[in-house]
Amino acid sequence: MKVSIIKIGGNLIENEAVLDKVLQNFAALNGAKILVHGGGKLATQLSEKLQIETQMVDGRRITNKETLDVITMVYGGLVSKNIVAKLQANGCNALGMSGADLNSITSVKRPVKTHDFGFVGDVTQVNGSMYSLLLNNNITPVCCAISHDGNGQLFNTNADTIASEIAIALANTFDVELYYCFEKKGVLRSIEDENSVITEINTQSYKQLLNENVIADGMLPKLHNCFNALEKQVSKVYIGSIDMLSAENQLKTTITL
Repeated sequence: MKVSIIKIGGNLIENEAVLDKVLQNFAALNGAKILVHGGGKLATQLSEKLQIETQMVDGRRITNKETLDVITMVYGGLVSKNIVAKLQANGCNALGMSGADLNSITSVKRPVKTHDFGFVGDVTQVNGSMYSLLLNNNITPVCCAISHDGNGQLFNTNADTIASEIAIALANTFDVELYYCFEKKGVLRSIEDENSVITEINTQSYKQLLNENVIADGMLPKLHNCFNALEKQVSKVYIGSIDMLSAENQLKTTITL
């Protein structure tokens, strides 16, 4: 059985009209599927209203106790339930989950090296059998970017990594395809040119693109997760806009080994 795992970025979540289109495309996708989402921009906006300072280091959020509370409210509550309700309206029987639900994703606190990121978790295990149970019963998991340690502690966890780790956990049982959807058509050679999509990136061309500084910032961990998934038997990995789910010849970036 084929399973499609789709991760949607923050810019697709915060615009109601865009999110509606994203979820229509997702719901129309044939076969078993899983949606993974973050919600960082909305969490930042709520933090500002609550006068909680947002601290970022190298594009990554430092998560203290107050920030973790906001993330749990936004990711696990507001964003998750809004997405689930919209999917139900589109005929997709969805279940909103954090990593604590059904003990689906466990993690450990990120080790302190140059910075202490606080309540940020690195994934240690994905409960693949639990996802299989849901998928085999035509239930679509909607996974937010929160994991837990098994001892009652929640962790803010990178949504790209969660998508990759779920894909890896299911790759032995299913034919898994992983899609990273965001507002661009793919990985761009030039940020100024929306159509400068690099249609394929493999391990060799990736090194060259790094040397040319074409790939930087938030795209670095995303591509790390892409290659990690492919090395662990995930069959296909793509980066692009949500249109790549519905249009066969849609411009996108295909990641290969």
